[in-house]
Amino acid sequence: MMTKKVDWLVKVAMLSAVAVVLMLFEFPLPFIAPPFYELDFSEIPVLLGAFALGPLAGVVIEFMKVLLNLLINGTITMGVGEFANFLIGIAFVFPASIIYKRNKTKKNAILGMMVGGVCMVVLGAFINAYILVPAYGKALSISTQQFVEMGMKIHPSIDSFAKLVILCVVPFNTVKVVLVSLAMTFIYKPLSPILKGRYRR
Repeated sequence: MMTKKVDWLVKVAMLSAVAVVLMLFEFPLPFIAPPFYELDFSEIPVLLGAFALGPLAGVVIEFMKVLLNLLINGTITMGVGEFANFLIGIAFVFPASIIYKRNKTKKNAILGMMVGGVCMVVLGAFINAYILVPAYGKALSISTQQFVEMGMKIHPSIDSFAKLVILCVVPFNTVKVVLVSLAMTFIYKPLSPILKGRYRR
């Protein structure tokens, strides 16, 4: 029988590995945001771990996911983009798992994901505006105006960076939150007993 601590670490490591794999399958939403914004479902195992194993597990899985992806794919922003993505992920997962931990009901799970989703969307807007986009712009030698022009191809009304964030970044992150939350409502119940159970030799 594994000790409780080792059991926890094994499950966190497994979920981190799944999250890294899912992070590799990114795809754009060209009808919502410019193609450099790509959606993935790596937050699902992070949120799954946070609900089943506690908020700390969610933070560790998110950190390991970003770190392993950094080691596998490298970085063009000296780690700035990766750190920003870590913060955005935590903004969603941590509040959601804290609320769920207080009273583990389906209602609280939904409430937690709603609150975490709002936190992610709001923080994501600021981080994209002041950290992510400037970091990628500097790394790829793309000006703010060029980013705005990319947004204009989707929404002709976009004529400033602020509108790019409001009309592209906010909807993009909202779609991600909704899809991840919907996935969690279907997979958490059948998978949580496995994660909460103990490994046997």
